[in-house]
Amino acid sequence: MFFEIYREVIKNINMENSDKQWKTIYKTGAVTTIIVLCGIILDMIIGSITGGNVAELPQTAIERYNQFNENRLLGLYNLDLLNIINQIILIPSIFALYAAHRNTNKPSALLSLILFLVGTTIFVTSNTALTMLDLSHKYFAAESEEQRMLLAAAGEAMLAKGAHGSLGVFLGFALPTIATVLMSCVMLKGNIFGRANSWFGIIGNSLMVIYIIMVTFIPAVEKMALVFAMPAGLLAMAWMIMFTIKLLKMSKIQIN
Repeated sequence: MFFEIYREVIKNINMENSDKQWKTIYKTGAVTTIIVLCGIILDMIIGSITGGNVAELPQTAIERYNQFNENRLLGLYNLDLLNIINQIILIPSIFALYAAHRNTNKPSALLSLILFLVGTTIFVTSNTALTMLDLSHKYFAAESEEQRMLLAAAGEAMLAKGAHGSLGVFLGFALPTIATVLMSCVMLKGNIFGRANSWFGIIGNSLMVIYIIMVTFIPAVEKMALVFAMPAGLLAMAWMIMFTIKLLKMSKIQIN
């Protein structure tokens, strides 16, 4: 009898500790999503100020170096540094969504989390913003034309690998977005988050996938692609706002 009571007490303690841990994960996911939303708004503001036209970005390494020399932050922004920061910060948010569905649709939620992590890893490793900044410093410090030519060639190689809209960063953009479409489908079936919340995510992130494909493979229709990007961004933000509110509520209620 004593041992049975002891086991029950330990079980209840473990469940209580587990509940607290999951609630912390939900709250962390909500907070990181709020930070990312602020980052997205900042991205929209900068994009509206600079024009946000991919075709108007510097096309050669030397043009990139000149942009870094004139405005270092703009040069980093145009090579997706802000997008990388947002995507890294969003990882706890996606993990919180996985945690919310661990008892309802764990396989699909886990697949979504894995896709997001793989895509983010590809995005980070393929990005060349900081490398190009370093090369720009060396380019303007070079004392001979031969050195500058070598540094320009190195910059062209980096742009082929990680310029915005290039094939080199396609998977880094596409996989995390596909992962959010899948997570939205999980949310729709899980009945934990609202149907409207789920559909905002499905439609918004699907439109974003279309935009990424068009910008990468059909750059001539970049202006047409913006028709998908605008509603995609607004719907994705609405999706994030709604699931953030739900995660905050879940961080306060009793978890079964």
